Amino acid sequence: MLQPGLRMIARSNSLLRFASRVWSAPMLALAACSNGGPESVAPAPAVKNAVSEPRPPLADSAERQLERERLVSRSVEPAGVKDSAVLAAMRKVPRHLFVPPDLQAQAYADHPLPIGHQQTISQPSLVAYMTEVLRVGKDSRVLEIGTGSGYQAAILGELVRDVYSIEIVRPLGEEAAQRLTRLGYANVHVRVGNGYLGWPERAPFDAIIVTCAPESVPQPLIDQLKPGGRMCVPVGPTSGVQELYLMSKRADGTLEQKAILSVRFVPMTGKKS
Repeated sequence: MLQPGLRMIARSNSLLRFASRVWSAPMLALAACSNGGPESVAPAPAVKNAVSEPRPPLADSAERQLERERLVSRSVEPAGVKDSAVLAAMRKVPRHLFVPPDLQAQAYADHPLPIGHQQTISQPSLVAYMTEVLRVGKDSRVLEIGTGSGYQAAILGELVRDVYSIEIVRPLGEEAAQRLTRLGYANVHVRVGNGYLGWPERAPFDAIIVTCAPESVPQPLIDQLKPGGRMCVPVGPTSGVQELYLMSKRADGTLEQKAILSVRFVPMTGKKS
């Protein structure tokens, strides 16, 4: 999540349009990492390819579906997101079920919302953008650092074989796991613990997405990324502007990296232990 009152500074015309839509009102911080050890939150059972498996009907309505269509056409596509599978996921996943009931009327506005425990859910256009740059496919296995309410994990769950998501706030992690199970995302697995360390038992991953800013990329995450895999991560000082990097891992284990946006995320607090 972006820190309070900051707009993202884009590096291209399309990203400039995206950056201008980032909510700049005061917002709560997202803690995706900690120096606590990992504890498992019971995930839904794994499936070979949950993307192709039918899911239970969502608690949805024609009105909510129309709101998502408007969100995609008015905010997500203008942000430069073009991948048809990502856009389809944004049209399908019911964001209103990932926010508190008293905020559901705002669920399809393109800005973050508080989800309790001093945490927020990212604005949809940022979720879509960071998802698109990972270039995942139906056989991909993805690590997410920072589950929150589970919305980003659900978007990824529509696109990939398995999502492994780490959340430091136990109530959020437990609630997200229950919510994702209830909505039929058997391919999303949630753990409460230290995002800095990743999820070595389930590595390697085809892609990694990080929603808090380390001062340098944690070596465990680099080690857990497959050769040819991609990582989207904000990197920089705990105060001031950071850079959102897209990193690709070469066959020899080195990283090719490109700064794609200037941002200001909350710091990663997890450390190696």
